[in-house]
This record gives sequence, C-alpha cells and structure tokens, in this order.
Amino acid sequence: MPDLLTILTNLSWPFAICIAWMAGEFGKRWTGLPRISFYGIVGFALASTQIGVLPATSGGTILLMADVAFGLILFELGYRINLRWLRTNPWFAMASLVEALGTFVAVYFVALWFGVTTMTALMLASLAMSTSPATVVRIINEQRSSGQVTERVLHLSAINCVLSVFTFNVIVGFWIFHSSADIGDATISSLVALLISGVVGAVFGVVVPALLRHLGNLSQDATVAFALAVILLVSITYTMNLSPVVATLAFGLTARHRRVAFSGAQRNFGALGELLTVLLFVYAASTLEWREVLAGGALAFAVVIVRLMTKTLGVTVFSQLSGISWRKGALTGLALAPVSVFVILLLEHARLRGIDIQELRSMAAVTMLLEVFGPIIIQRALIWARETTEA
Repeated sequence: MPDLLTILTNLSWPFAICIAWMAGEFGKRWTGLPRISFYGIVGFALASTQIGVLPATSGGTILLMADVAFGLILFELGYRINLRWLRTNPWFAMASLVEALGTFVAVYFVALWFGVTTMTALMLASLAMSTSPATVVRIINEQRSSGQVTERVLHLSAINCVLSVFTFNVIVGFWIFHSSADIGDATISSLVALLISGVVGAVFGVVVPALLRHLGNLSQDATVAFALAVILLVSITYTMNLSPVVATLAFGLTARHRRVAFSGAQRNFGALGELLTVLLFVYAASTLEWREVLAGGALAFAVVIVRLMTKTLGVTVFSQLSGISWRKGALTGLALAPVSVFVILLLEHARLRGIDIQELRSMAAVTMLLEVFGPIIIQRALIWARETTEA
C-alpha cells in the first residue's frame, strides 16, 4: 500500500490543474479578464516555495507535457503565418527587426545600470526580445480576434521567438566557451541548429499532410495526426539538441502551404489543447519563487517598462510605411507585452543542459509580472483596436 505522502504527491498536479481551470472560468465570468492570468496566479500560489501543494521538482513528464502544449501552440502560430505578406510588405519586416534589436539594446543597458554582470545583461536582453506565442495565440482565440493588429501581433511574435532563440543560443555558447575567439563558432553553431530545426519541421509539414491525403479522411483525422506529429517532433528536437520552437513553427508554416485546412472545431486542438494550455501556464508560474520575485522587483519593473516602450515605439515608427495608422501601430506594439511562458521553458531546458542560470533568476520577477498582466495588456490592446467580439 502506498503511503499518504506518495498519494498526495501523485494527486498534486491533477488537483492544481482543476483548481486553475475553475479559477480561470469563474475569473473570466466575474471580471472579464483572460483565463490564463488566473492560471498563472494559481500556479504561482500552489508552487512548492509558496503554499507547497506542487512538488519541488516537476521535470520529466510534466515538463514534457508543457513542451508539447507549447509545441501545439507554436504549430498553430506557424500555420497562421503568411510568408508572402512578409515579402510584399518589407517595411513590416523592418519594423520587426528594429523593435527586437531595439529591445535587446535597451534592456542590456538597463540591466547594466542595475549592476548585473555583462553576460547576465546579454542573456536578459536576449530573453526580453521574445513575445510569448502561447499567450498571444490563446488570447486571440479566446477573444475571437481578427484584423490588422491581430495578424501583425501573430507574425511579430513568431519573428521575435526565432530571433530570441538564436541570440540566446549564441550567448549561451559564448558563455560556455568563455572566449571571444569562440563567438564566431557559437554563432555558426546556433545558426546551423536553427536551420536543421527548420528543415526537420518542414519535412514533417510535407510528410504528415501527404499521409492524411493518402488516408483520404483529411478533415476528421487532421487534429489527432498533427497533435501526434507535434509530440514526436518536440521529442526529436530536444533529443538532438535542436530548437523545438523553430521546428514546430516550420511544421505549421509548411502545413499551411500544403493547403491543409483546419475547421473551426480544430482551432486550439480542441479539448486536448485546452487541457494542455491550463497545464502549461500553471507549470510556468509554479517554477517561480516569491523570494526571487521580490528580490528582482526593481529591475523587473524597469525591464518591463523599457521593453514595452521600445517595442511600441519600434512598431509605431514604421506603422504608416507598413500600411496601418499610428494608433493601430501603437496598439500592435503594446500587444507584444507577453513573454513569460517562452522564457521559462527556455531557461528550464538550459538548466537541464547543465547551464548555471542562477544569475538569471532576476528574470523571475519579469516573468511573474507578465504572466499575470501580459494577457490583460494584449486583451485590452485588441479590444481598443476594435478587433474582438467584446469591442
């Protein structure tokens, strides 16, 4: 017979997911705020360093499930990316580069001003470039949002993720080698890993639709087939030390251009996607510790403000050149606020690779702030842009 402690440990994650789901449903009904903000609050509160419901080590199966949830969201994001639009609107592509690089530079100098080491400042800046696709896709689906701001936020979040992963891997490689002579090798290695990841994802994007067409039941079997393919792809990329972010984005992008259409019922992968989304946001918040959040509070607040201002300014400057008004450009930049889930998963896997990330714990306060307020900011931006049903 198992002892009481083992039983309670085994029940901790199912219990936490149920509590988070109920908090999200009632919170949405009573306040109108996004469900995932409440998922984050519950995950943070139930963490081992807070109330202590969840176990201290939540790697293994839970981390794999969180990775799969993130992979499903990235696949859907990739599926909604239109490369032809990026080619025909070069000013939008320029805006994406300017706001990402501007964010990197601004956060780097802010971190140095707070007295952190150069290497830590570089890593914080590379992480701050990103926009969490999990939050972006979830809020857009929840709000049933569509329009110019919505599409631009989706495309910018995808570009930000790729740039952030590339920059983060270069800096990690430089940190490992501890030599400026090896920065070229680190850059090339990161670029090669991203290219291989993209190729692997593209292969999945060709093979899976071809298999579905051969089966002859495309509309009914697509959801399960793509979900299983994402699980396999995420496992392969982590085993081969590749980037699951780039691979799953490339998978969705290639599937889109293979003309595989999703029905409305398949959006967000149905009940499976909903369940894994709850787990993903609970897990992300549960990795944070209240002491670290408080310790990094001042730096976090500065990083959040500077990051938000830089991204908003970078997109707004190119708004009319890229075909939208100043107002919608500013709202697009504002909607790039979310960052939390992407950063947490990237740091967790860096830790599992043996990289000391203790110096990056100052990012805990940033991720906690944007875990709760990031979804609210993007929800407000989409409503103000009049692209949601609530508008």
